[in-house]
Order: sequence, then structure tokens, then C-alpha cells
Amino acid sequence: MTTAQPGGYTALVRQLHERGLLDPTWRAVWEAVPRERFIPGRAWRQDADRCVPLVSYAERIALIHSDEPVVIQLDDGVDGGPGVATSSNSQPSMVARSLGLLQVDNEARVLEIGTASEHVAALLSERLGAERVFSIEVDPALAAHAGNALAAAGYRPHLRCGDGGAGWPEAAPFDGVIATCALRHVPRAYVDQVRPGGSIVAPLDREFWSGVLVQLTVHRDGTASGRFHGGASYMPMRSHRAAAGAPVDSSTVRARRTDLAGSAILRLGFALYAGTRLPGVRLWHADGPAGVQVWAQHPDGSAATAVDGDVWEYGPRALWAEIERTYGEFVPLGSPDADRFGLTVSAEGEHLWWLRGPGNVIAPIRDVQESA
Repeated sequence: MTTAQPGGYTALVRQLHERGLLDPTWRAVWEAVPRERFIPGRAWRQDADRCVPLVSYAERIALIHSDEPVVIQLDDGVDGGPGVATSSNSQPSMVARSLGLLQVDNEARVLEIGTASEHVAALLSERLGAERVFSIEVDPALAAHAGNALAAAGYRPHLRCGDGGAGWPEAAPFDGVIATCALRHVPRAYVDQVRPGGSIVAPLDREFWSGVLVQLTVHRDGTASGRFHGGASYMPMRSHRAAAGAPVDSSTVRARRTDLAGSAILRLGFALYAGTRLPGVRLWHADGPAGVQVWAQHPDGSAATAVDGDVWEYGPRALWAEIERTYGEFVPLGSPDADRFGLTVSAEGEHLWWLRGPGNVIAPIRDVQESA
């Protein structure tokens, strides 16, 4: 159970400031926009294996005044589903970090992708003035709640219900775009709709275990580039959700031993490198009695699982062997941390992942093989 912090919301904002996530201007904005007023009546706490409804006021206020996300929708709002979180009021420290990376001045015009609980739209409206804030929400029920809650708080930013992947072209150009849902790629539309020198801040949903926050600067040549700023776990934009792959044929299992521990590959730097070298490979993990167990799967039906030195591979590819080879490349590079990696979106919309600088592009293994 979440424990309420002494001092409530004021203490939460003070902690964000003390951690260097809020400058004095943003701190004053957060203090003027209480989180509580933007949480719908039905809300949940995300536990490791399920979403737990917030029944009592004490539970509710404890979670709202903590540095944790508050789930505000399950199963896209459809009753009777499995109880999977599909929208939330994001973790305050992640919101603060993202807003800081946006690097706006008080005259900026900003597009938000994913209004959700509308707390971010309210923070932007308080800082910039509501007339400079544009926000898109795909879910009609959440969009309606957003409009009502924002109006009740005295903010009337420009709101739209629809898929945010296309941005808001008729309102462009913007000084910045901020996404509060995870993207599989940065849409070319965002680059086109941000003025040169403006920023795009978005969490990217990486298939290889991790999510990561990227800050891109838009350039006059139509490109955008920037570095990563730590891990970021967000719910994916609906149109960016991963499709299910081919089923794994258990009859193809091959067992062997490995010297590569599952825990060794659960570093954000390696996840960024491996996710680029091995496109389409999804990796996830769980802690168990025998240690960390990891699973890897590719849409072509290849899969692998490893725990305590034992490996089982399935399907047409030796997937764990590919991960071992990729790790063998990564270590001689100095095992770089995530902040050494970056991304360039080309004028044609191609996504180029790089290490230490835009000139050092990381090529997917399949591209290297095809050019050999």
C-alpha cells in the first residue's frame, strides 16, 4: 500500500524541486495546479501483477501525493475486460523531467499528445496560457472528462478527440511537442509541425525490454536529433501498440547452457544497443527463485528463454545466440550507458539510432548482412 507523505502535494512538489526536476518557474506552476483535481472518481493503483481499485479516500490521497502513477482507465474503458491499465496520470517525476526537457519559454505554443487525466495540459496552461496549449486524446470518455476538469479549474486549452499520430497540422507550427503516451517511433508529422529550434519530447516503447525518454531538436534541414534521458515506462499510443507475433512452436525446442546471465542484459544501455541491432526482438523478464528469467521473442516465431545458465530456443532462429553475439559486441564498446545513445529522424522519416554522435549510426544486423 502507498504511504502518504507528510505535507501532501506541497511536499511532493518540494521533493521534485530538491531532486533538480523543477526549476523555480516550474515549481510555482506545479504548486498552483494540484494533482488531485484531475484524477477521475474511479482510479486504481498499479501493482506488479494487477490494478487495485482505490476504495478509500485515504488510499486515493496517499497515491495522488506520492511519486507514482495513478491508473485512470482499464481495458480502453470497456467493462468486463482483463483489467489491463490503458491510461494513467503519469508519475510526477517523469512529467517534471519531460516538461523540463521541453525547454519552453513563457510565449511557447505546445502540442501535447495524450491528454489523459489532463494534469499536464493544466500545467502547460498555467505556465504558457491556455490559448497556447493544444492537446489530443484518442478516447472519447477521457476527452470529455478532460474538457470538464480543465474548465472547472479555469483552463480552456485547445482540445481535440482523435489519434494523435498525425499531430495538429492546421495549428502548426509549434515550439514543442510532448507525448504522454509511448511511441514506437517519432511520427514524421511531429517534426514537420515543430519550428526549427523547437523540441520534441517523447517516451519511446522499445521492444527489447525497455522504454526510454528522448529529447529531439528540430533542425532547418528537416531533420530532428537528440539524446536519450533515462528509462520511461508509459502506456503505448493505441495506434502504436505492438502486434502479436507468430505462435511459438514448442516442438522445436533446443536446450543448452549459456555463460550470459539474464541480469547482465537488463541494462538500459545494452537494451538500446540490442534493440537496434536486433529489430523486432521483444524481451521481458521476471524475478524468480532461481534468479532473473528472461524471455525473448520475434514475430517470425523464434523465441528463447534463459534462467540460471539454462537456455531453451525455439523456432527458425537461434535467438539467444544472437543476443550473446550482440552482447559480445557491446562490451568492447565500453558498455556505454543510455545517455551515450541518440536518435536522428531524417528528412525522409527514417529513424537512425547512433552511439556517441549522429555520425556513428548503429545498423541492424540484417542490414549489415544484406550489404556484406
